[in-house]
Amino acid sequence: MSLVMHVDAAAWRAHQDRVASSTEGIVPVAKGNGYGFGLPRLAAEASRLGVDTLAVGTAEEVAAVRSGSAGGLASAGGAGLPGFEGDVVVLTPWRPGDEVAEPLLEEPHVITTLSRVEDVAAVAAAHPGARVILEALTSMARYGLRADEFPEAVEAAQGLEIVGWTIHLPMIGEHLGEATDLATAALAAHRAPLWVSHLRPTDLDRFRRTFDVPVRPRIGTELWLGADGALHYQASVQEVHDVTADQRVGYWQRRAGRRHHRLAVVSGGTANGVAMQAPTAAATVRQVIQTLANGAMEAGRMALSPYSAGGRKLFFAEPPHMQASLLWVPPTVQVGDELEVTMRATTATPDQIILD
Repeated sequence: MSLVMHVDAAAWRAHQDRVASSTEGIVPVAKGNGYGFGLPRLAAEASRLGVDTLAVGTAEEVAAVRSGSAGGLASAGGAGLPGFEGDVVVLTPWRPGDEVAEPLLEEPHVITTLSRVEDVAAVAAAHPGARVILEALTSMARYGLRADEFPEAVEAAQGLEIVGWTIHLPMIGEHLGEATDLATAALAAHRAPLWVSHLRPTDLDRFRRTFDVPVRPRIGTELWLGADGALHYQASVQEVHDVTADQRVGYWQRRAGRRHHRLAVVSGGTANGVAMQAPTAAATVRQVIQTLANGAMEAGRMALSPYSAGGRKLFFAEPPHMQASLLWVPPTVQVGDELEVTMRATTATPDQIILD
């Protein structure tokens, strides 16, 4: 049995349509695990939306969105998924020696991100005519050219097609001013479309009105995961055992203890992303308290799982296995039951995706 993502296809696609129709020049982002849907599925949805460009995270992901392979994931109709035929922009900047990214510079429908002057010069020398986008360094402090490097980068790009400037902003805080300053400096060096991430709708509107070049918002989370209640995860109960207080169970042979009497084996484990999560930013007092409480519970071997029965979270008997998890369950849970699973979509890899 499998860990399954169920998707209300009508609600999910209606949300996509609303976001796409209200966001001029949208560039959907499909990267990593495809926000839980897989890259082939998101490529097919991007094709359905009729967009001209799709963004991926790495050079390796270009093939995944082109192939149209279902990647072993099932839909309600079971049909194959079409690959995306438009332009694909690779968000991770090119670096010398990348054997996957190098040949893509010769692909007319692939746009390569460049973030260092020396890389711009190297690509211009080896691949004249390549389509590139120049990345500006923002307060994210990740990749990018400093504003004072913009003219030098443009000079080094002679012979390349500069498709645009990309400005990748933090997810929190006020960053319209930062984006505006960088865009002004970029356009002074070379006029090209402005690609932006994480500007709020009102700020994006103001940003558009400030400049007379096309603005291309890159959107991932809001597009794919913003439809409330459109998706949920379920796992099946595969086995149930009655245990005694002194009985040892699992890989780590922990005693059941007096409070636990019923052990269930359920589908889903670390291979599916069960209980996998990014470190919390602990940006609020509540988040700090939750982090401390969870840590204290885990230290006492009382780790809550993401599985629920009857609306209540269940405890792990031990850390999840590769494709199954051991849980302490109430007497009402039986073999064949389906449990709800709370998953972080950006780390989830379900065995099946069913579009209902």
